[in-house]
Amino acid sequence: MHEWALAEAVIKAASEIAEKEKLVEVSEVKIKIGALQQVEREILQFALSQLRTDKFKKAKFRVTRAKTTLKCRMCGCTWLFKKEKFDAATAEAIHFIPEVAHSYIRCPRCRSPDFEIIGGRGIWLENIKGAR
Repeated sequence: MHEWALAEAVIKAASEIAEKEKLVEVSEVKIKIGALQQVEREILQFALSQLRTDKFKKAKFRVTRAKTTLKCRMCGCTWLFKKEKFDAATAEAIHFIPEVAHSYIRCPRCRSPDFEIIGGRGIWLENIKGAR
């Protein structure tokens, strides 16, 4: 269900940007989703199509995933998060509370659970196109 809340936030943020940029009609909105968010892309796409306002009636919403990069605070190693390595229950726990990832993920070099997420977390608008 949080995909609907995310879709509302995307529409609101894109509307604010469109107003600021004086766009009369939006033709494309590019959205990036970090892998830790584990958003169901199809549900988000459907929610965006249902929540669109007049300014977005012809807009294409392009949703892509951004890889999540982690960095060990102990040894400095960086690596990509791969959700395929986890069972469904663990993936769901990380999905709802990303901070719990420290309980399940270890640095591949030194095995420390002390890491930071340096890229690919959250959801953001990458680009908006439209007519003035």
